[in-house]
Amino acid sequence: MPRQPRPLHLTADHVARIPVIEDPGQATYPGIRPATEADYDAEVARIIDTAPEGEFWIFALSSLIWNPATEFDQQRIAVASGWHRSFCLFDQRWRGNPKQPGLMMCLDRGGSCRSVAFRIPAGTIKANMDKLVRREMSMVPNAFPGRWIKVATAEGPLTALAFAINRQSTRYVGGLTLAERADRLAQAHGWKGSMAEYVLSTVQKLAEYDIHDRNLWALQRLIAERIDHHWPAN
Repeated sequence: MPRQPRPLHLTADHVARIPVIEDPGQATYPGIRPATEADYDAEVARIIDTAPEGEFWIFALSSLIWNPATEFDQQRIAVASGWHRSFCLFDQRWRGNPKQPGLMMCLDRGGSCRSVAFRIPAGTIKANMDKLVRREMSMVPNAFPGRWIKVATAEGPLTALAFAINRQSTRYVGGLTLAERADRLAQAHGWKGSMAEYVLSTVQKLAEYDIHDRNLWALQRLIAERIDHHWPAN
């Protein structure tokens, strides 16, 4: 008998209450500059040059699941041991602004992460990496550079490309409690939308794969409570 979906506290109604703003422009961070075409080309070359022989897989943990930047011809549920989902990347443009900065999600060290791996079709690697890198790397040095990690699947182990936070980056935010993260995520909004929308889309898509992330589930409830406080329903 199929498992009944868990009811969500965070809803589309909560998301609709949060304003979307005009693009505040490129943020500035110490020692970080906007990426150029030469930077994109160099990063694509680095990823392809360091890729393992054979199939090319990407380990997606959040928006790449519900808004993929690449084509794929196969997908598998995969577990990355030694890594976990974390809202730890400071953002004041995409889904945050200078007054209400957001925290984007990356892989961070410790724990375990169950998610989805996608296989890029052979013969399309360069074209797909051109799209993916331009979406994921807006600034250099990149706070969450692509790296190859080992993941486990029911069909056997894989090496997959993942985007993990560099804890030495000035954009890294660590040590926050779930409640502190929820405080930020509930109010953060930028020209691409709100962090609440990002969380809701991620939790909903993971549920379609029957993946339950305990921390994400707790966060969506806390975020809903805080939106009810900051932007009460009419």
